[in-house]
Amino acid sequence: MKNFGIKATLYLNYFVFAILLNSVGIVILKSQNIYGVDEVAASTLELFKDLPIAIVSFIIASFLPRIGYKNAMLTGLFLVTIGSIQMYFMNSFLGARILFAMVGVSFALIKISVYSLIGLVAKGQKEHNSLMSSIEGVFMIGIALAYFLFPAFNNENNPNSWLNVYWLLAAISTLSFIILVYTKFDEGHEIPGKDLIDDAKQMMLLLTKIFVLVFIISAFLFVMVEQGIMTWLPTFNSRVLKLPENVGIMMASILAISLAVGRLTAGLITKYVSWVYVVIVCTIIAMLILVLILPSAIGITVVEINSITDIPLIGFVFPLVGLFIAPIYPLLNSAILSVLPNKLHSPMTGLIVIFSALGGTLGSRIIGWLFKNVGADTAFYYILIPMAMLIIAFIILNRLTNKMALDKAKSSN
Repeated sequence: MKNFGIKATLYLNYFVFAILLNSVGIVILKSQNIYGVDEVAASTLELFKDLPIAIVSFIIASFLPRIGYKNAMLTGLFLVTIGSIQMYFMNSFLGARILFAMVGVSFALIKISVYSLIGLVAKGQKEHNSLMSSIEGVFMIGIALAYFLFPAFNNENNPNSWLNVYWLLAAISTLSFIILVYTKFDEGHEIPGKDLIDDAKQMMLLLTKIFVLVFIISAFLFVMVEQGIMTWLPTFNSRVLKLPENVGIMMASILAISLAVGRLTAGLITKYVSWVYVVIVCTIIAMLILVLILPSAIGITVVEINSITDIPLIGFVFPLVGLFIAPIYPLLNSAILSVLPNKLHSPMTGLIVIFSALGGTLGSRIIGWLFKNVGADTAFYYILIPMAMLIIAFIILNRLTNKMALDKAKSSN
């Protein structure tokens, strides 16, 4: 298979970071239960993760091709290995903040590299859509695995037992580092500008394009929705459904699994159906789930629950919202990147990462505030507002990218 080696590398590295990056919801719950912080303070872990992502992406995205994507990914893997080990020894809320800061820095390097390399190996918009969706699907599989890894190491009789998972995560990161060292691939030579200053200028010029601004708003709103749900679902399961901690964390994996299935499926559907129809229909269905299913989940009569099999069927339905919000993010990213020249993929990915990180932080903070001030049973209803705004943004972005693609085709003839 053509480009098999480089594709396998992209899948593996994205998978590793999925486990660490999205364990934040679990660690937020642990921070409340073990380190004694409240909901608002615990939600700052999202900030410590996302702010470094935004800052590092802003600083290095435009000239990362000069550094080399392989070097960037190796640096990221090394940092998260160190971060995992220090979390075990510090065993504190400060240690958790340091861990997610290091994960944030590393993920900025990884994501910009992965997204840029997709543009080098994918030929045409359909292949770009498919590869982007499948890589993001594997990312969600990693997230789902996190929801089983942490409970596997958790022992209610030993509050520190869950920290042993970080030795495993450090080992996986080290293995990925070694594999990447011996993986050879052509990174291409697409440099945005003539020098470092011009590289940065090219990224800033993207912000003057109306289609880029509409995309940024769309990505910001979506990540606000996704991270708001994903980060606080373990707490929702604990507070509203009254699930034991381990069961609540494993239940949250249903969301991640449905996100993985949704993204992998989207890679197939978009070979035949325009991305804009897929994301609009999926958003509407997700809104209907929130409006129609969530009240039933909240109204579950609490009985003794010791395992997943004891949970009423309706308790499994709400996390399936992930099946329908899943295709949105990769298809949005693919729609914008596939109409840009390869030399602008790294700076454009930098903007994607920056505003995705800011959307994730804001979403988590807002839901955290709502959990504390309006109640865990009604907080998720407010997500309907950015969802409605997304539908409008999809329609506008589709028109703009179609015009871009048409202009690109004319210029190549």
